Amino acid sequence: MRRLAWEVIGVIDTGGDRAEWTFPAEPGAVRRARTAVRTRLREWDLDSLADLTALLVSELVTNALRHATGPIGVCLVRPAGLGDVLLVEVSDPIPDPPRERAPRPEDESGRGLQLVANSSRRWGTRPGEAGKTVWFELAVPG
Repeated sequence: MRRLAWEVIGVIDTGGDRAEWTFPAEPGAVRRARTAVRTRLREWDLDSLADLTALLVSELVTNALRHATGPIGVCLVRPAGLGDVLLVEVSDPIPDPPRERAPRPEDESGRGLQLVANSSRRWGTRPGEAGKTVWFELAVPG
C-alpha cells in the first residue's frame, strides 16, 4: 500500500484502466477525492471530464460522509468492451441505498443525486459485501 501526499487509507493501482482509493470518513475526504480523481483523469488524458467527474464524486463522497462512519472508496474504470465510457464508483459501509430527493428552492442540500442523475449517462446503486456502491457512467468524448 502506497501513501500519497494527501491522507488516503489505501491506494490500489491496477494499471492503465483502473484506479481505486480508500479515504477516511472525515471532512477532508471530499477535497482529497476530488484531487485524486482530477489527477488520474489528467494522467489518462481525460482533462475534459476532470471537472464534472470531480464534482459528482464530491457530491457522492459528501453523502457518504453525512451517513457513514467508515472508510469511503472511490474507483475509476475505463471498462473494456463498453466503448468510450468512464465508470465511477463511490462506496461506503452503509447498506441503505441513497434516495433522490426533490429539494425546495430554499433547501441547503438534497441536490447531489439529482446532479448525478442529470449529468451522467446512467447511474445506480448496488449492494456490496459491507455497504453499498453508488456508480455512474460518463461518456468519454471521442
